[in-house]
Amino acid sequence: MKSTDFDQTAGAPAGTPQASRLRADHGTAWSVLASLLWLPQAALLAVAVQWIAEGRAAEVGRLALGLLVLGVAKAVCEGRGMRLSFDAARTQLQALRAQVVQQLASSSPLDTQRAPSGQAASAVAEQAEAIVPWLSRYQTAMWRTTVVPLVLLLAVAWQSWVAALILLVAAPLIPLFMAIVGWRAQAASEAHMVQLGQMNAFLLDRLRGLTTLRALGAVDATAQRLRAHAESLRQRTMRVLRIAFLSSAVLELFAALGVAMVAVYVGFHLLGYLEFGTWQGRLSLGEALFVLLLAPAFFDPLRELSAVWHDRAAGTAALQTLQHMACGAQPLPGALAEVASTAEAAPARVTLQALQLPGSVAATPLVPVDVDIQPGEHVALWGASGSGKSLLLAQIAGLLPTDQGQVLVDGVPMADASAPALRRRMAWMGQHPHVFAGSVARNISLDRPDVAGADIAPALQQAGLGTVLQARPSSSLGEGGQGLSGGEAVRLALARLAVAAPHAGVLLVDEPTAHLDPATAAQVTQALLQLAQGRTLVVATHDPLLAARMDRVVQLQTQTPIPTQAQTPEQGPAPASAQVQEGAA
Repeated sequence: MKSTDFDQTAGAPAGTPQASRLRADHGTAWSVLASLLWLPQAALLAVAVQWIAEGRAAEVGRLALGLLVLGVAKAVCEGRGMRLSFDAARTQLQALRAQVVQQLASSSPLDTQRAPSGQAASAVAEQAEAIVPWLSRYQTAMWRTTVVPLVLLLAVAWQSWVAALILLVAAPLIPLFMAIVGWRAQAASEAHMVQLGQMNAFLLDRLRGLTTLRALGAVDATAQRLRAHAESLRQRTMRVLRIAFLSSAVLELFAALGVAMVAVYVGFHLLGYLEFGTWQGRLSLGEALFVLLLAPAFFDPLRELSAVWHDRAAGTAALQTLQHMACGAQPLPGALAEVASTAEAAPARVTLQALQLPGSVAATPLVPVDVDIQPGEHVALWGASGSGKSLLLAQIAGLLPTDQGQVLVDGVPMADASAPALRRRMAWMGQHPHVFAGSVARNISLDRPDVAGADIAPALQQAGLGTVLQARPSSSLGEGGQGLSGGEAVRLALARLAVAAPHAGVLLVDEPTAHLDPATAAQVTQALLQLAQGRTLVVATHDPLLAARMDRVVQLQTQTPIPTQAQTPEQGPAPASAQVQEGAA
């Protein structure tokens, strides 16, 4: 995904990247034409001065009218070119943002490499704005630098080959030193963008956990870290500005030297000290003034390129940040496919055929799993912590891609085309359900349009929260579950599961009793079994009491031994074989 991906296509509909690229080309042409209009303006000014020197001041009015017309034409061309280039850049940025947001939205929610939300928001909303000056001005500046100096150099050479030679020698030094300084500027801009994104991610993360920080007395320590981030960002910002000023100083130095040398030559030539450098005798006053007027204009495109060079460095850094976020995301199978709403689902048959976790997400890959779960059967995926139970459950739910083996639901393989429809037949309860700031009712419904208000109270009763004061539908909860205990937060997730259960034939639950006391774990287990009546239930757990309530236990094995922590009393004895073992609980 690069800026060059927006190919120009004639006749493309308005608003598309191709049409915006075409508008950018038109804007560049108008801007180049505006710069070239200075050539006839300089000629008219030189002729006017020559006529005044010759005593023909009365005839200068015609030249003034021509200057006025050319000035208006130049302003119109410049304005139209800038408007077209800016509109095209804005359209391309919108398309680029849409691509990045779409890829982030289609990434797996279990992807550990996903950018933090604060960093992603900063990159898409704030840092991406640096791309607009680059796209709107860089192409125009490059074409001006390529075309305008060459035309002006030919015009100067027509009058004096020495003045043209001076400009020709001074011109290459500017891009050379700009490139040397620009490489350093781009590296500094990239480091600045990374630091800015990290600071935004850090700030958002700490704001979300502000209540916890206050409870732990860590507010001062967090403020010190935030101050350190801000100081580091300030230093990087000043480093970018220092490089920018250095580049501008180098440009102005060589441009001033070039114009000064041309002025010295023209002055001595008019005084008669230098007789060479022209094609036909000595330059007249008007011809000398024409050369002097073109000399500063010769360096103007290079000045513009110098300014845009820093825009290019910042824009390139922002573009690379967006590319890194989008291209590094773990895709969610069938994330962008459309699926119609489904009616109440019957229990489904789930078949795992040689299913294996991809090496990119599993530190200790599982032995390929072959399991056939019958409709309405309750199965526990048993294994030690770190054996890959949660990741395997995510593959069954279609939340992670399946590189080896396949998952079939009622004989339909989990693929990009079928994943959305199959996921609508499932209900998922993660190991760490998040509680949002808001009412209990909104936390259960999650603002889904298919959940009615009348469904909330029965879901609370099924989850065992009917008598809990904090869990009344009108109650307000804090971010992260403030106002709920650990067991109540799990039962709140069960209430979400109950709301989704009428439309799901398969319930996938990840460690529902982890970190709960025995009494609460028993309540959660009983509520879960009541919800799962008449439905297929797959539970990832290392709780022997929960596994004993299942119809069957599927014991998972890894290709490399799990550390000795797998031998703890909570998890039971470590498996002795290296194969998937199945047995009745």
